[in-house]
Amino acid sequence: MFLPEEDASAKYLTKFSHSRAGRWLEWPTEFCETGKACSDASRRESARLRLAGVWTHTTCAKNRYEKLVQKPTLVQLFLSRKPLMSTTHRLHLVLGDQLSFDLASLQDMHPEHDTVVLVEVMEEASHVPHHPQKIALIFSAMRHFAQALRERGVRVQYVTLDDPENSGSIPGELCRWQALLEAQELHVTECGDWRLEQSIKDCGLPIRWHADTRFLCSRDEFSAWAQGKKQLRMEFFYREMRRKSGLLLNGDGTPVGGAWNFDAENRKALPKGVAAPYPMRFSADAITRDVLALVAERFANHYGSLEAFDYPVTHADAQALWEYFLDFGLAGFGDYQDAMATDEPFLFHARISAALNIGLLDLRQICSDVESAYWSGKVALNAAEGFIRQLIGWREYVRGVYWLKMPDYASGNLFGNSRPLPEFYWTGETKMNCMSQAIGQSLKHAYAHHIQRLMVTGNFALLAGIVPEQICEWYLAIYMDAFDWVELPNTLGMVMHADGGYLGSKPYCASGQYIKRMSDYCRGCAYKVTESTTDDACPFNALYWHFLMRHSDLLRRNQRMGMIYKNLDRMAAPKQQALWARGEHLLARLDAGEAL
Repeated sequence: MFLPEEDASAKYLTKFSHSRAGRWLEWPTEFCETGKACSDASRRESARLRLAGVWTHTTCAKNRYEKLVQKPTLVQLFLSRKPLMSTTHRLHLVLGDQLSFDLASLQDMHPEHDTVVLVEVMEEASHVPHHPQKIALIFSAMRHFAQALRERGVRVQYVTLDDPENSGSIPGELCRWQALLEAQELHVTECGDWRLEQSIKDCGLPIRWHADTRFLCSRDEFSAWAQGKKQLRMEFFYREMRRKSGLLLNGDGTPVGGAWNFDAENRKALPKGVAAPYPMRFSADAITRDVLALVAERFANHYGSLEAFDYPVTHADAQALWEYFLDFGLAGFGDYQDAMATDEPFLFHARISAALNIGLLDLRQICSDVESAYWSGKVALNAAEGFIRQLIGWREYVRGVYWLKMPDYASGNLFGNSRPLPEFYWTGETKMNCMSQAIGQSLKHAYAHHIQRLMVTGNFALLAGIVPEQICEWYLAIYMDAFDWVELPNTLGMVMHADGGYLGSKPYCASGQYIKRMSDYCRGCAYKVTESTTDDACPFNALYWHFLMRHSDLLRRNQRMGMIYKNLDRMAAPKQQALWARGEHLLARLDAGEAL
């Protein structure tokens, strides 16, 4: 069990009132693990550990979750249905990002005739050099999910990575198990990767495909919404999802607060004296320890450290992390979701994106919880709306664009970029403090929040003219929550604007002044953010103007770039020349393999 350092724990405990801990101490005694009344000491220990950011596998809190939230077992659901007439053995494939009991392809199972198959394969773990923590999360969560299915009476065939019979690929394992089980029908839920889905379809097996109902908007629904539109805009799609879900709407269908979007209230920098919650962490059980050892041995050449692995790998732990954020993080998320701070990788972010993307949490329940937090007065509207917008707005939108435009979407390169990804993206060894901070925490935790990805590492890649395919591979490899359906549109479209503005209306480019405004990174930097053309000037400044100048023909036509180009045109010619020269010098250093 992980326990925070005493001083950090004590500091964190002082942030919250005794009344909150008291509420936890009031949990009913009948939810105790042994079926007996828990002692006051046991409940106090549960409250203390949860306040300190620790979740244990034996506390009353976990039992409260299991009793109140756990859904009926699959066997119970099966027995409540009319028995299937056919006795044909069917095989149900569950992928590593589909670990949900509500998965569409599991809903028509029969416990006597069907088998669930989960497989760990080298092809998926290494088609890009995935962060070791990402591989460990998926493998451990898969093994825990298989165990949970077996405990519910489901027949499971689980293939570990080191199984000598493992064919090494999802299609290979499907073919192998179809033959071994003599299955005449295979059930598969839509994949999150076009490449993988195509390879499964090419198997030639009798597969029945199921729509992924974990999402609010189906592929077909998004395609129908996009039909006839020359340009798509997330804001209009988001409003449709609000109407569809009924979230944060008044009785007459208008948005609560009089506006659909409160993004302007989500952009505060972190002021002095505001402390973020201590991050909730989870200890590794025997299954996870086995996986960590396997990953350390088989993926030692992948970038990133395993040492800081502390992510939830079960539904119960993921739910605990979510409830912890609801209590202590969501209120601050509204104001400070765009903020960045030195040696503070998480701030007021939930860290649930990986758990959500692999099926350990339910989108609709999360959104309902956030809405309830607003209606009960626990959080402000800018926090609730901002969080819901990220989920049913942006997350659903990028998935829709991905499936609407693949496979051609992946080859987009509007600016004709040809510069390779600098080596320091894989090491964090750069004098630019903002880049060092964002990349360093990514290597350590397989995590960075959206502004660090968009306006630091992504912004630099855009300004430097990095090949879109290479920066897309980096994001897919390095981040715990990155799967092709969500990573590719975010990186190629939002970060690199390589799709020509299909996903977003303008490039998200900025000078060092934005980073200075939203973080404290510039204070500890070797470069001066107040300078643009000197040898010690912040590289973002000259590269920003160099980017605008070299792509002037393309970008001046964009109405949203008009003000920026007016500022450039007002600039004296000698200043423009100096910025161009500084930009050329920096790009030449990158071409020579130097770390800025």
